[in-house]
Amino acid sequence: MKKILIFYASYGGGHLSAAKSIKQYIEENYTDVIIEMIDCVEYISQSLNSITTAAYREMAKKAPWAWEKVYTNSSKGMLSKVSSTSNKIMAVKIAKLFRNFSPDIVISTHPFGSQMTSYLKKKQKTNCILATVMTDFAPHDQWLIGKEFVNYFFVSNEDMKQKMISSGVNADSIVVSGIPVSERFSIHYNRKEILEYFGLQNDKKTILFFGGGEFGLGKEKNISILESLCTMDIPFQIIAIAGKNEKMKKAFEEIVRNNHRQDSVKVLPFTDKVPELMSISDFVITKPGGLTSSESLASCLPIIVINPIPGQEEENATFLVSSGVAIWLKAEDNPKEIFSELLKDNTELRTMKENAKKIAKPHATKQICETLLSNIPRKDVHKID
Repeated sequence: MKKILIFYASYGGGHLSAAKSIKQYIEENYTDVIIEMIDCVEYISQSLNSITTAAYREMAKKAPWAWEKVYTNSSKGMLSKVSSTSNKIMAVKIAKLFRNFSPDIVISTHPFGSQMTSYLKKKQKTNCILATVMTDFAPHDQWLIGKEFVNYFFVSNEDMKQKMISSGVNADSIVVSGIPVSERFSIHYNRKEILEYFGLQNDKKTILFFGGGEFGLGKEKNISILESLCTMDIPFQIIAIAGKNEKMKKAFEEIVRNNHRQDSVKVLPFTDKVPELMSISDFVITKPGGLTSSESLASCLPIIVINPIPGQEEENATFLVSSGVAIWLKAEDNPKEIFSELLKDNTELRTMKENAKKIAKPHATKQICETLLSNIPRKDVHKID
């Protein structure tokens, strides 16, 4: 019986979603395993988790310039020393978990989990296999603290691998797998059935707009974008997802009513139908979080990037634009002009879709799990082949 510990942290939904995808795949495809999934910061201190999560949310929302400085400087100088010291202290607290559970494999989707586990390995408190799953499109030095004790780094693209090799990471430990997404993004859906389910038409281009925004970020920008779309004369339809942001949902619904677009704009709250909705869409408008971007690529969708948080999301946006799969809608840009050109130019959309297909890694979860669990019996070898 192999014991697997999966670490994540509550700074953005991507870390948790990646952890969930990995856990689900292992449970569905392997026998003789016991899995524990732990928020590594909350496990140490619920108060610390609440304070740090709130601080991240407030900085990202109200002072993004401050978050950019934290993100940039956390890999060097005093902030780096504070981070390393605090993680050593936290590692001592989490050692109890290792003693009680005694994991054979630790999979971490957040740098804190990797740092703490690498420290315990250094102190010979565990001899587990440590796998770090990086959930963005560019590396950051926080992921590389304790790198000599990490057995596997799973990264999203080849450029990341080369940058990490330049930082002293052993090339043999780096696997270009992509970012873990649900296997549901690899399913072929019945387009007609989904369109009918959501009350959409088959003869119009479909835009998927993630307008909820984590922590309510970019509300004014999102409202402006939907207003621009609703006042355009080109025939198309929109699925505007407000997520769990009730204020955004009400603002979206008011825009739709005022512009009499109830037939062509569907405003949705949080939904678990994202794979299905991506399968019927022509392009997506979204913040460039690692997870949503990877889901869009897995669905071969062109991306309109909006409201990136300075730091990792801006680096993600830069990667997506340079890969020819995205257009970055910046503050000085005219949304109507960009959307009009994209909706009229099938050639550009087709090129972006082809580029997305080239860099997409829809089976990242499978590759990560099979790399780590190659010696563990499968439930049904034919199930996923």
